[in-house]
Amino acid sequence: MSRRFLGPLLGLLLVSANAGAAPAALPAPEATSDGWPVADPARLGWDTAKLEEIAARIAARDLKGVTSVLVADHGRLVYEHYFNGGARDTLNDMRSATKTLTAVLVGAAIDRGRIPDVSARVYPYFRDLAPLRNADPRKDAFTLEDLLTMSSLWECDDENPFSSGNEERMYVTEHWLRFALELPIKGFAPWMAKPADSPYGRAFSYCTAASFVAGAVVERATRQPLDAFAAQVLEKPLGIARSQWSRSPDGVAMGGGGARYSSRDIARIGAMLADGGRWQGKPVISQRWVEAMLTPRAQARDDADYGYQIWRFRYAQDGREQAVWAMSGNGGNYVFVLPERGLVAVVTSRAYNQRDSHPQSQALFRELILAAAPAAAQVPAPR
Repeated sequence: MSRRFLGPLLGLLLVSANAGAAPAALPAPEATSDGWPVADPARLGWDTAKLEEIAARIAARDLKGVTSVLVADHGRLVYEHYFNGGARDTLNDMRSATKTLTAVLVGAAIDRGRIPDVSARVYPYFRDLAPLRNADPRKDAFTLEDLLTMSSLWECDDENPFSSGNEERMYVTEHWLRFALELPIKGFAPWMAKPADSPYGRAFSYCTAASFVAGAVVERATRQPLDAFAAQVLEKPLGIARSQWSRSPDGVAMGGGGARYSSRDIARIGAMLADGGRWQGKPVISQRWVEAMLTPRAQARDDADYGYQIWRFRYAQDGREQAVWAMSGNGGNYVFVLPERGLVAVVTSRAYNQRDSHPQSQALFRELILAAAPAAAQVPAPR
């Protein structure tokens, strides 16, 4: 038999064998000195046979490119496995999941009085770059909230290769800030929904340049690089010792993508969001800001809304619709957050620029993690 078919066949045989066997005990993740409590998933009511399918389907190559899957239940790791060269100390390129981190840092700056609120006007932070091309009085009204909700009037759409603001055009310029700030005002073609006709009164258009500018506002407001501010207000309180952030050619930290974190550390950020801004009972970001982030602000697609730089997917689960918040990045990199169930799941993947990478990670979460989760924690969460 061809080797090309041997691996998938063995994986399928493994799945079939497991289907008829009694569920094997799934051990709790390894307890280390990094501060993550761990728990036996079976004791918390998890369907461990369903969790075991994750490794089987990755071995069968039904799920491709996945490098890690972690699950936390009310602040305790209950599942942690690495695949395809992934490891606990790997700094994963989370791509656009970085955008959610930038929104968290906007909130940290607001908490500290460095930025007044989300209604702060954007262009006054960059007066030193004047004069700017494509000046328009409507730009004077642009707010941080417009950027955080992907609903500014810049002609910027990463999903349209012809868009003036498509991120690939920005990357080949020398001055990313000037590129973004000089974008023209967009017009609305007959098939495009105008803000007044859109749910939440905002017309969504995915724009990495907007996230980059939001991060630059934080840099200007705090007078320090975005990654340094992140280390101070987010990473140190969470016990995160290692990360990497990308920079533009002119030295501005990239708030729109490319931040690298280990799977356990990016899970801490998800757990902090799930617990209203707290990590192990201690406040990191104000609950008010986390609640603001996790409020639908724009309709991104028919099946998804958008908060402040974070997606809200709607899945059918147990005969009803289940809303799930998610940090999302190219390649299928995700941090899923379900606050009312205390559930956080991390999926890292290197399936970059593959059309199926996002549906694959979402299916993994929906069909294998969410389906395996108990209705509620069976053991009180640690405090």
